[in-house]
Amino acid sequence: MAETLDCRLKAARTARGWTQADLAEQVGVSRKTINTVENGVFIPSTVLALKLARALDTSVEALFVLVD
Repeated sequence: MAETLDCRLKAARTARGWTQADLAEQVGVSRKTINTVENGVFIPSTVLALKLARALDTSVEALFVLVD
């Protein structure tokens, strides 16, 4: 059974009124990194997922969900 990752990062980011560049600056990565995570091209490391959650004041589980 293949699981996929449902990324809810864009929804959380836009709910705060932030651009990809705003979020990238908050966590110390490039805007392109945020873009590739949001589009499912890149699965973030644990450290990056934790930084994203902290910057958005939410949990990692709220941003990334495994779907069967």
